[in-house]
Amino acid sequence: MFGDLFEEDYSSVSNNNGKGKRLKTNALEPPAPREFTNLSGIRNQGGTCYLNSLLQTLHFTPEFREALFSLGPEELGSLEDKDKPDAKVRIIPLQLQRLFAQLLLLDQEAASTADLTDSFGWTSDEEMRQHDVQELNRILFSALETSLVGTSGHDLINRLYHGTIVNQIVCKECKNVSEKQEDFLDLTVAVKNVSGLEDALWNMYVEEEVFDYDNLYHCGNCDRLVKAAKSAKLRKLPPFLTISLLRFNFDFVKCERYKETSCYTFPLRINLKPFCEQSELDDLEYMYDLFSVIIHKGGCYGGHYHVYIKDVDHLGNWQFQEDKSKPDVNLEDIQNKEEIDDPLMILKAILLQEESNLIPVDQLGQKLLKKIGISWNKKYRKQYGPLRKFLQVHSQIFLLSSDESTVRLLKDSSLQAESDIQRNDQRLFKTLTSESLTLNDRPSCPHWFDINDSRVQPIKEKDIEQQFQGKESAYMLFYRKSQLRRPPEARANPRYKVPHHLLSEMDAANIELQIKRAECDSTNNTVELHLHLGPHYHFFNGALHPVVSQTESMWDLTFDKRKTLGDLRQSIFQLLEFWEGDMVLSVAKFVPAGLHVCQTLNGDDLALCEIEIADGEDIFVWNGVEVGGIQIPTGSDCEPLLLNVLHVATSGEGEECQQLIESPHVFPSNAEIGTVFTALAIPEGVILINNTESRGEENWTTIPKEDLKKTFREQGLRNGSSVLIQGSNDGNSLLTKQGKWINTVNEINWLQVKNLSQLESEEEQVKISATLNTVVFDIRIKAIKELKLLKELAENSCLRPIDRNGKLLCPVPDRCTLKEAGLKMGSSLGLCPGKAPTSSQLFLFFALGSDVHPGTEMEIIVEETISVRDCLKIMLDKCGLTGETWHLRKMDWCFEAGEPLCEEDAKLKELMICSGDTLLLTEGKLPPLGFLTVPIWWYQPQGPLPHWKDHQDQTNCTLSQGSVWKASSTPGAPSDAHAEVSLWYLGDLEISEDATLGELKSQAMTLPSLEFSIPSPAFLRAWTVESKRPGRLLRGHQQQLKEYKLGKRTEICLEPLQKEENLGPWDVLLRTQMRLPGERAYGPPVDVLWDTARGWTASSLRQRVADVYSLPVEKIEIAKYFPDKFAWLPVSSWNQQTTKRKKKKKQDNLQGAPYYLKDGDTIGVKNFLVEDDDDFSTVRDDIGREKQKELALGKRKSREALRVQCSDVSTGETPARARGPEASLSIHVGSFR
Repeated sequence: MFGDLFEEDYSSVSNNNGKGKRLKTNALEPPAPREFTNLSGIRNQGGTCYLNSLLQTLHFTPEFREALFSLGPEELGSLEDKDKPDAKVRIIPLQLQRLFAQLLLLDQEAASTADLTDSFGWTSDEEMRQHDVQELNRILFSALETSLVGTSGHDLINRLYHGTIVNQIVCKECKNVSEKQEDFLDLTVAVKNVSGLEDALWNMYVEEEVFDYDNLYHCGNCDRLVKAAKSAKLRKLPPFLTISLLRFNFDFVKCERYKETSCYTFPLRINLKPFCEQSELDDLEYMYDLFSVIIHKGGCYGGHYHVYIKDVDHLGNWQFQEDKSKPDVNLEDIQNKEEIDDPLMILKAILLQEESNLIPVDQLGQKLLKKIGISWNKKYRKQYGPLRKFLQVHSQIFLLSSDESTVRLLKDSSLQAESDIQRNDQRLFKTLTSESLTLNDRPSCPHWFDINDSRVQPIKEKDIEQQFQGKESAYMLFYRKSQLRRPPEARANPRYKVPHHLLSEMDAANIELQIKRAECDSTNNTVELHLHLGPHYHFFNGALHPVVSQTESMWDLTFDKRKTLGDLRQSIFQLLEFWEGDMVLSVAKFVPAGLHVCQTLNGDDLALCEIEIADGEDIFVWNGVEVGGIQIPTGSDCEPLLLNVLHVATSGEGEECQQLIESPHVFPSNAEIGTVFTALAIPEGVILINNTESRGEENWTTIPKEDLKKTFREQGLRNGSSVLIQGSNDGNSLLTKQGKWINTVNEINWLQVKNLSQLESEEEQVKISATLNTVVFDIRIKAIKELKLLKELAENSCLRPIDRNGKLLCPVPDRCTLKEAGLKMGSSLGLCPGKAPTSSQLFLFFALGSDVHPGTEMEIIVEETISVRDCLKIMLDKCGLTGETWHLRKMDWCFEAGEPLCEEDAKLKELMICSGDTLLLTEGKLPPLGFLTVPIWWYQPQGPLPHWKDHQDQTNCTLSQGSVWKASSTPGAPSDAHAEVSLWYLGDLEISEDATLGELKSQAMTLPSLEFSIPSPAFLRAWTVESKRPGRLLRGHQQQLKEYKLGKRTEICLEPLQKEENLGPWDVLLRTQMRLPGERAYGPPVDVLWDTARGWTASSLRQRVADVYSLPVEKIEIAKYFPDKFAWLPVSSWNQQTTKRKKKKKQDNLQGAPYYLKDGDTIGVKNFLVEDDDDFSTVRDDIGREKQKELALGKRKSREALRVQCSDVSTGETPARARGPEASLSIHVGSFR
């Protein structure tokens, strides 16, 4: 509901998509340090962006912050005593103090408001619900006033934010003044129909409302109705003026809320003198400077808040990303430039500034960046190498910790450094500081920041103008009196006026954070490796196994993953003094068969983290060739699989006995599955695999002989898969005789049988107890008995499953068990007259025509060896039809007529016709084998007629062959050809699949219904017909029809051309239409050939269209038309995106989503020189969309009506999800009076 409201920062959570190894959790990682701005954000708890924006504004109001800090524990109490029953602890101001101290001093990227919202009495639901920041401002101030009653800060809100307005009515007769004074903490000003803040204030406090004529005022002094003037003025101005903008209004016509997004300007400095009652003071008394803008992005029912804030005390580093490479200081003004160029002096000077001369190495790099404005890598790495290496080289000056995470100056070196470079460093840092202040403190460059929850970014003052209007626009304005001056000691000093106990708490917290980050850095940068030593292993049964024990064959090694593979190899050499010869390190992994070598590690200069070595990785140490004299297969392709192989046991005389033996066997993944026979010494047979993953059920599938050359991996076998080997002499009952494969545990153990035998019975249906192993014959006999039907029915009846729609399915053979028949417990069966088909018979449904309605099919039982011709004859006889112009088609899975059964002499079994299939009797004789019957249509898009056409009026012509799918548009109307498709049926062609497309066009030209004189087949363009529209463009006159893979049901339409056409393989044919200026219509279509040899890019297409219409490419806009949706999608020139890892450009491809551009698509063109709106739609599009909405509404009403009808058996309908009522905002405060 709230769009991008939930913007929690999860940057500290890692997502390792590695090799499935054990990963170190980051749940306990300390929060990230502050970024380059040196300011802290506030984490969003789910819906608290409005709270974060207001808290940051109060935090950057120094007078408010310091007034709150001035209240000590003796007045507010202590948080440690908050749970004591008799203690009066003012929790809200205490938590606000603590939050401000964290924002000032705690070195973390974002602070948490969880403790503060807990003090408000908010639940997790409240923290996930968004509220209005203007409402929060008033409620928070009220809560603070209540919390501070009886303290020296009882008037804090009143002192800083309270102002008064006086409303006056002046009688025109006696000049009597009637006035009423109002207090305010914030001014609410109108936005609608107002150009800006000053205009709104003028209407409120300068303009007068006159009472006259029918609207007179009753003057108490005159005691009669008189003319009068009403006005309002600001009587008392507060030091801080809060202005709330009325962005949200209610439309009484539409009865809905809306957000006012029109342009509303506000000045950076405003003179309130014209709006005040007393104006005799100096202008400076009325001057106010803008210092905070709370911005709302979204609509009236939700959105997101962030805030633009002016850093009055210059606490942050106001430096832009693009200026990072520029130093904060002017190095030319430093007398000794060598001092900056010498990293030794800079680093020693930075360390001398630290109290303990100890600092994490990462923070040392950050402080270097802040001081000189450029990172170590950019300025010094090329000459001096990495920072840690530089510190190691100068070990006589710097002392690195054992894990190289922290650094400090040696004592002797620090004393010498202080004496040697004190003078230089003082001058250097004096210059650095003075220059930084000069750049940061210029009055012309105020420090503004965009604080968006956790993110803090510097902005320029001119960026505020972007928030004048739009869906993301200013919502609250905060001004401070220009005469308010900050003391010099507060500048760039976050510790100023912070209470001592909070300073101590924050210092301790920072030390703890540094320790945790150092520990976390050490933990995150070390990996535990399991070294498997090659001489302690031997290779058998497809995998590596320890010679003695796993404990003696594996060594654990903890190693810094920032070090290189060469360092790891050297460390292992030092550990293994006995090693001789080459050492190869390979990544291995344990599989059920044993240890398998996956990948050899290369690149000694690469760090372990760069080659993605995970924690807990198994490393095999060997010579890279053999182990124990056996060459080792490596790689994921030959990973060993441990399979459970089942086969028939052999007796002592060499004969097979009916007993299965299950034994484990190991095979390489890339071995052919037929090698199972070799491993078991079985000459030939059948292999079955179990495809069911769920426990308790098994589904055995036979592997065809042609698939025996496929590998185990291609067959989808995994570790633990079962393979059954049946010899050529094994019986078919091998599986069913094994009790281990039969699942006898079922929650439902009955079937429901309905009486459909046309004989009367006492009950219509009965429940028959059964298991999956019950034979169907037994169930049928039980049903006949319980239904009390005639015993003769047992000889001439069958059971047929009933689907969810009530349709009777194919009869179930009596000899099958329920499991073999695929019946589930609880199913419904019908007891029907007639015998079930035997194992050599087929039960088929058939129907007449292609429009088949459920339940109208006829049924027939035939032998599976019957031919298609004989089956057709039997069906025609049953329907009472005769003739030779019929053929059979098989119904496909979409319940539509599929491919015809062309081979009339073929047996049904050979054509894979199964019991339960539906065949369709279709009128029309099939073409001979190798021939196609192709319906031909005539396609005439709108536009200029070819010069070779007859002069007769063809606008709405109907060819003699008959049917028209769509009529063309009305003559004289503005062209809307993108929506009109006219196809006239010409007739059918019987043509060989070996014929060319040119020959098909030539034969189509001879059809009697074609009344045109066409010069040659090259003047015709051929399309397939899809959904009654031109679909795929058929290219190449000499290409054979079978190469197009048209299929038996393909229809083709022919389009006339004005000139010959020969499309290349990279040419795409598009139909462009120019938008008519001032009309919601298009001109006639123009065919455009677009060469896509250099890519399907938007810029290439725009350039091609611009060339066709002789327009500048920047002055056109194009869009693709989707006729099924009546929608246009503008084709934008996307920017090429570059991935960080591979540095490859990702090209925009119009063949893919969302355009799916292809031949024949309509492209609308808009000329911005004459029309500048972005609407591509036409009146017909509006009508089409409305019809689609009506159709969807009708379907929805039908579903709702059906749901109401079924409400007596269903659990009830699910109503549409309505917007929940708006919850009021409140802050719970204790009583301190």
